[in-house]
Amino acid sequence: MSTPVTIDFISDVVCPWCALGATALEQAIDNLAGEVKVELTFKPFELNPDMPAEGENAVAHMMRKYGRSAEEVASGKKMLMERGDAIGFPFDLEKRSHFYNTFDAHRLLFWALQQGRQIELKKALLHGYFTDGQNVSDHETLARLAAEAGLEIEGARRVLGSAAYGNEVRELEAFYREHGINSVPAMVLNGRQLVSGSQSVSYYEQMLREMSAVAA
Repeated sequence: MSTPVTIDFISDVVCPWCALGATALEQAIDNLAGEVKVELTFKPFELNPDMPAEGENAVAHMMRKYGRSAEEVASGKKMLMERGDAIGFPFDLEKRSHFYNTFDAHRLLFWALQQGRQIELKKALLHGYFTDGQNVSDHETLARLAAEAGLEIEGARRVLGSAAYGNEVRELEAFYREHGINSVPAMVLNGRQLVSGSQSVSYYEQMLREMSAVAA
């Protein structure tokens, strides 16, 4: 097998396009198993770093932040659910009632990387939020999702109850902002090539083959 393709996947837990992109990328990686080796790491980005702990109603947030009408918000939700159904990611945007602060979720993801379970936690967080409508700023919810991802629940509680990995998350967020990444999802491949937005499974397969060939 050729040299591994490294992917830094910059995203937020409450970003639906990140959920679609991560799902499509996972399928592309699975489809190319045995042909292309991938080293995937999730990096932090906060869509709403100033979001209060109690969050904000999702419809009101999108109307305020993006200037959309209630009808446009409803149409967008329908389109996202259709896109999710097409690749097997089950959005339930009626349960997803609020946008939440995600800083602690990113701290937990940083810890999960050290434990070798970051990808599993990222999937648990995305499904917990977009499918089950859970509050991904609540510490006990985060600890339970960590346990579902195969992490030690008391370890997760210790991280969440401290300031652990806060500086590391802030430094990574600043690094990507300084390098021009202002929206997500965004991927940096092999430390040099940027791919922005949520793409199709076939697009990611072609991208991985091309990057693998260059690295070989």
